[in-house]
Amino acid sequence: MTRFVCRDCGLAFDVMVPRWRCDCGGLLDLEFSPRLDPAEVAGRPATLWRYREALPVPEGAELTLGEGFTPMLEVDLGGRNVLVKQEQLFPTGSYKDRGAAVMMAMAAHIGVTDVVEDSSGNAGCAVAAFAAKAGIRCRIFVPADNSPGKLGQIELYGAELNPVPGTREDTAAACMAAAEDRYYASHVYNPFFFHGTKTFAFEVVEQLGWRAPDTVVLPAGNGTLLLGAHIGFTELKAMGLIDRVPKLVAVQSARCAPLCAAFEAGAATVAQASSEPTLAEGIAIALPMRGEQMLRAVRDTGGVCLAVSEEAILAAFRDMGRKGFCIEPTSAAVAAGAAEYVRTAPRDEVVVTMFTGHGLKVGDKLHKLVSD
Repeated sequence: MTRFVCRDCGLAFDVMVPRWRCDCGGLLDLEFSPRLDPAEVAGRPATLWRYREALPVPEGAELTLGEGFTPMLEVDLGGRNVLVKQEQLFPTGSYKDRGAAVMMAMAAHIGVTDVVEDSSGNAGCAVAAFAAKAGIRCRIFVPADNSPGKLGQIELYGAELNPVPGTREDTAAACMAAAEDRYYASHVYNPFFFHGTKTFAFEVVEQLGWRAPDTVVLPAGNGTLLLGAHIGFTELKAMGLIDRVPKLVAVQSARCAPLCAAFEAGAATVAQASSEPTLAEGIAIALPMRGEQMLRAVRDTGGVCLAVSEEAILAAFRDMGRKGFCIEPTSAAVAAGAAEYVRTAPRDEVVVTMFTGHGLKVGDKLHKLVSD
């Protein structure tokens, strides 16, 4: 049986009834028993739905724009080759399509006709695109000072754009108020989103010949990929398909690094961080709602948290461009973190990371970032 379970009080809820948090205010997880047979997967189309028995959406309810199974290429980071998943090649230009595909498929299946979401850009683009595919009305709340390219992309999909002055947290608050009487298609609160992003782990393992890497370096804003990857690798180990869960390394901008501060302090919870403008706007989350889960995922796997400087982000952005990769600055932060990590890692360690989003997401800034 698939059901929602509250992390705080343990109360369970029917997934067929729209809900985004417990009556006690607690965050919801998804209780679900996956199944996966590599022999069955092998001949299927190269989308994330190839793992359909491990996804918590009823058969026949799939929603797709052809997303998934991105290439994994060797790229020189920090003076050595690192395996990099090309997540910028998704239909909307970021890995957030993984979560949106699964979450919006379930929303359509249970008859949702109107959704709201808050986002710094990429999640909003993904939710808007899959809402369009499903014929669902969509309102996206975004910070008013966000990248015009992402805002235009959201509008292109037919979503109603709601710019909110102030901080990223102000944007979330405005959306939660709207979610009182609409389905909250949240990449933070809705656990179906994490069961979409977990397919990143499935693909990495399949592309390595059904073996786990030693270390995976990931972005850490709201934790949608960090937690999704942790779920995915944990499920794969539980199913006996890999022998260990890889070390998870979480990367943040030094200008907004609440997870890193909590990790270094040995804290069990994440406190709100002071935040300054950063090139890595996609991970500039001063108080991640699932911060405690993120800390546990890093610690339980023997990982670390890395905070990278603006100088390192810009240098990585330009370096990746010279290597032929047009990535967004948030993605460059992850590349900078991976480069920092591998400089002291054992030479035989298999390290995987990813490009989070395409550089054309910030097309209005590209010339300035390259020429300054």
